[in-house]
Amino acid sequence: MYTKKDIEQLDRISRLKIINAVTGIKPANLIGSINSDGLSNLAIFSSVVHLGSNPALLGFISRPQTPEVGHTLRNIKENGSYTINHIHPNFVKNAHYTSAKFSAEESEFELCGLTQEYQKDILAPFVKQSTFKMGMQFVETLDIKHNGTVMVIGEIQKLIIDNSAMVDDDIDLQASNSVGISGLNSYYELKKIAQFPYARIEELPEF
Repeated sequence: MYTKKDIEQLDRISRLKIINAVTGIKPANLIGSINSDGLSNLAIFSSVVHLGSNPALLGFISRPQTPEVGHTLRNIKENGSYTINHIHPNFVKNAHYTSAKFSAEESEFELCGLTQEYQKDILAPFVKQSTFKMGMQFVETLDIKHNGTVMVIGEIQKLIIDNSAMVDDDIDLQASNSVGISGLNSYYELKKIAQFPYARIEELPEF
């Protein structure tokens, strides 16, 4: 058991690993962006969340900005475009190392061995190796004052997904071979264990 005091007294890396893992396995995504000078950026995020289906909104958390970090948010604010790309086992190592503190002049695509891909009407680069990706349009940011982070909200403009991952008008994340993440550096393959009908009070089963 850890009390609040115990958590506060942990060294920085131990605290990061533990608190980043307490929510369980999260989606592992690469967010691609580009600045006004045409320099691309790619960064791994584990905080992408669904915010609504109509319009199709997704959010993610950006850490407090410094000269060394925050290139993704700066690029998004510059031109309003970004991409969200699922990570798959065949390039999980490449994806992980995009978390290093590269300068704004260095492209993680090039330095981490990933390929830029562009689609019509989406300014930001996609990850060519990903078979499940989304082109996003920036909507707004929400400041989280307690720790200086920012929730970035965007609307899906384009959804690119392999046909094999669509089953009866539903997305099968096991079939899509998408990867999950826990903590700072642990990655998981996803296994589908059950599927149930839409929950209705009048159709509640006996437990």
